[in-house]
Amino acid sequence: MPGMKVRENESFDEAYRKFKKQTDRNLVVTECRARRFFESKTEKRKKQKINAKKKMLKRLYMLRRYESRL
Repeated sequence: MPGMKVRENESFDEAYRKFKKQTDRNLVVTECRARRFFESKTEKRKKQKINAKKKMLKRLYMLRRYESRL
């Protein structure tokens, strides 16, 4: 679970931004949505787009890695 320690000179907005980044990195929000019973069509499409982008980047990475060996 993400947690934050706010420094003395840090504003609330900065701390909130950091907290949001932590939750995004730890996939807290996406996991909550995945555990829900109903998933809307827009959420399904978003997941498909994200997965397609990840797959393409992985293929590109592997292709570049393979080409560098030649």
